[in-house]
Amino acid sequence: MKLIWHGHSCFELQAEGYTAVFDPYSDGSVPGLAPLHLAADAVFCSHGHSDHNAAGSVALSGRGFPLPVEELTAYHDDKRGLLRGKNIVRILSAEGMRVAHLGDLGHMPQKALLEALRGVDALLLPVGGHFTIDAKTARAVADAVGARVVVPMHYRLGGMGFDVIGTLDAFTDLCDNVRTYDTDTLELRADTPAQTAVLKYEG
Repeated sequence: MKLIWHGHSCFELQAEGYTAVFDPYSDGSVPGLAPLHLAADAVFCSHGHSDHNAAGSVALSGRGFPLPVEELTAYHDDKRGLLRGKNIVRILSAEGMRVAHLGDLGHMPQKALLEALRGVDALLLPVGGHFTIDAKTARAVADAVGARVVVPMHYRLGGMGFDVIGTLDAFTDLCDNVRTYDTDTLELRADTPAQTAVLKYEG
């Protein structure tokens, strides 16, 4: 399975000959990011904000998407959605593995959500705070879930990302097994070792 990071919270997952895009952003909605030009069999958006819901920027094949995707309700804040609404967490299953995209998770998950996420092979995790959980809470979520591979997203790095959110190193400083890649792509296999995988934004 290939996980491709297109910046912010936008990921492209390729598995079993199919492609899905998660949380594409609208042009100009995220500082420092280039417009998206993607094609896929399915697109999934965690909530309605413009930096996560630009489904129209993804050209769909029209052939359908048979891979199972579980949808779980969470919240964009720690007030049960009163501030920013609901947030959909999704778990995609393919090639004997499970990958969870947490969208703009804004709170420490309750027991039922943690149980559903427990032991996923890869966890795509917001870490920047302000609009989502911060680095410390993200570390607690990662520890509670026990994912083999954690991929941080929704953070500030150089000129990329919102000024009000935290930097990548605020999270990686809390991690012991950080691996930094020179590419935006991670090949996820059954034997991929445990790690925090920092992917490179390539525009």
